[in-house]
Amino acid sequence: MAEAVTIERLRADSPHVAMVAEWTHAAWGHLNPGMTLNDAIERLRGECGAGGVPSVFVAMCDDVPVGTASLVVDDMSDRPDLSPWLASVFVPPEWRGRGIASSLVQRVEAEAREAGIAVFHLYTPDQQALYGRLGWEAVEERDYRGEAVTIMRRRFDADTA
Repeated sequence: MAEAVTIERLRADSPHVAMVAEWTHAAWGHLNPGMTLNDAIERLRGECGAGGVPSVFVAMCDDVPVGTASLVVDDMSDRPDLSPWLASVFVPPEWRGRGIASSLVQRVEAEAREAGIAVFHLYTPDQQALYGRLGWEAVEERDYRGEAVTIMRRRFDADTA
């Protein structure tokens, strides 16, 4: 029988905040030199909003976190004109290939629509195909903090709400 994965809002007082921060710090900490794991934990707690922007979601299998994604105001410091952002989509390697990332992205998209957001963005160095399948469009190729990335955009029409 397939394991049931649910997507839950991550609360600042959740016992899973440290693990989620460890994942994202290990994956993307190089983009924020000088940020410690403790800094990442505190930043994540600050992003655990009650709804809308910011919000953090965690995929759970039983009581085990198996992925995360966020809706944040700012994910690219030199592009304040682009807001909000889908950010920190991460699934541990042993849980990949099960549709968890897609489910997380769709949950963040639903949160954005519910908050009245018509357009939001993400950037990725290597997951353009995944996001393209989910309806995102590439809008810019660029170097961000030494990494070649694609900025992608998701628009919601009035009829997708």
